[in-house]
Amino acid sequence: MKALRTSLITTGLLAALAGSAMAQMGPGGMPGPDGHHGPRMEKMREHMREHMGERHKQHLADLKGKLKLQPNQEAAWNTFEQAMQPPAPPAARADRAAMEKLTTPERIDQMQTLHAQREAEMKKRGDGIKTFYAGLNPEQKKTFDAETARFMAGGPGMRGHQH
Repeated sequence: MKALRTSLITTGLLAALAGSAMAQMGPGGMPGPDGHHGPRMEKMREHMREHMGERHKQHLADLKGKLKLQPNQEAAWNTFEQAMQPPAPPAARADRAAMEKLTTPERIDQMQTLHAQREAEMKKRGDGIKTFYAGLNPEQKKTFDAETARFMAGGPGMRGHQH
């Protein structure tokens, strides 16, 4: 609970700092896609990815402790943990200028390709969860359900995650 509170406070402070930094406009008008905020935003995105990665590892460690896995379940846990790794960050953000040069059908194809990639990643995670879940005993399943329900509940916040 203490770690959760600390991460919430840290996230709140980062959001407040990011908001105030973005609200201060420098000389020369609004920054565009290639404006002076580009490197700063990329650095902030990288910091957030690192922070989320640390939180992800901590969530998995907490879950493993609560499940009280048996030695014969370690291999299944390792497979589950591998399936749950966050996807690598995109090599580059969508270039707005390049997207504007595409025709509407080409943009649709591009969006469908990205959607298919995200869907494949989601399926891989889902299959990993189902395989691991099948190897749990009834008490472990109850614990797993209780611990993961809050992340799949939906609602406001970080894409349904309520911390």
